[in-house]
Amino acid sequence: MSSAHDAGPGREVLTSDDISRALRRIAHEILEGNRGPQDLVLLGIPTRGAHLARRLGDALRQVEDVEVPVGSLDVTMYRDDLRHQPTRAVEPTHIPPPGVDGKVVVLVDDVLYSGRTVRSALDALADLGRPRAVRLAVLVDRGHRELPVRADYVGKNLPTSHSERVMVRLAESDDGDEGVRIAAPPAQEGTP
Repeated sequence: MSSAHDAGPGREVLTSDDISRALRRIAHEILEGNRGPQDLVLLGIPTRGAHLARRLGDALRQVEDVEVPVGSLDVTMYRDDLRHQPTRAVEPTHIPPPGVDGKVVVLVDDVLYSGRTVRSALDALADLGRPRAVRLAVLVDRGHRELPVRADYVGKNLPTSHSERVMVRLAESDDGDEGVRIAAPPAQEGTP
């Protein structure tokens, strides 16, 4: 017997409500760890990281009743795997008017895996200015780091195998469907 939560491939690990709760908790943690919201800038890594950054900005506004600048930081051209896989279309980078110099920049992404996307984001950010500090907020940390990268704010730690896929779906980019699922690798021929 299946339910709405069983729809689609894989096993659901976060619902839409879980994502909202995780973002509210991260908003509180960000505020507790900083002098105040006035020196913060949120930069989402497209595509889903940019959506999550906007939601996190909304959550910060609800908690502190202050507007935190939100932007996006495309890292496509800073990736170290451009030779090995096709690139996706470059998305616009939008740095909010206060810029990043002297600010606490919180990079926001959906899934932290190898750490290579974060390294790319740090390179891209270095071309834009000199933040006072850089923090990392992710919805899901699935482990398997290849670089010495650690998230400061995590919605859910989700141990996975290398062969599993973590699929984040957000209403803004996935036709209103929302949640996080883990999908096992497809069965190979001859495997029962």
